Formats: sequence, C-alpha cells, structure tokens
Amino acid sequence: MAVAVFTDSSFQLDVLEASGTVLVDFWASWCGPCRLIAPLMDWTAEHYAGRLSVGKIEVDANPSSRDHYKVQGIPALILFRDGKELARHEGALAKPQLQAFLDAHL
Repeated sequence: MAVAVFTDSSFQLDVLEASGTVLVDFWASWCGPCRLIAPLMDWTAEHYAGRLSVGKIEVDANPSSRDHYKVQGIPALILFRDGKELARHEGALAKPQLQAFLDAHL
C-alpha cells in the first residue's frame, strides 16, 4: 500500500469522507525532521494496510488544510476516523513511538 498525496482540494474526499482511519502527515520539503520520518510513513502504510490509510500533505502548498487544523509545528501527524480528528502528534518520532501512537487508537 502506497502513501497517498493529499492536497487542499482533495482533503475533503480523501480524508474527511474516507471510511475508516486515515493518518495524515503534514510536512514540508525544507523540514529536516519531516524527511527523517518519511520512511516511517512507507512502513506504516505497509504494516497497517487494511487497518488505516496513510497520506501526506505539504503545508506550504496547502495552507487551507494546515490552517484549518491549526498545524503549528511540523511534522504533524493527525489521525482521522470517519472525518473527525482522533489524535495528533507534532514533532519527529521514532518507529516505536509511532507504533505506540497508532496502536493506542486502532
């Protein structure tokens, strides 16, 4: 399962109207910690396939979503279920922390 790319124009359909759970990685190309956790998003998409969808949204190119969800620091991981924010984590994290964050909400 691949990591999807979300935009302001696709966010409603791809995240808020999606059935089930969606993990959204708010990131920027200039953000070092964002680049560090990028491989973890690939791992998450594979490891949690069938349990959740994973996607990324670039904050500079998509300010409406960033501002709507009040993303102050990146990377920011926001977990949505049935269109509602379920949980969020701002800042880089290691694989065990990511796994604990996801397992607590799935």
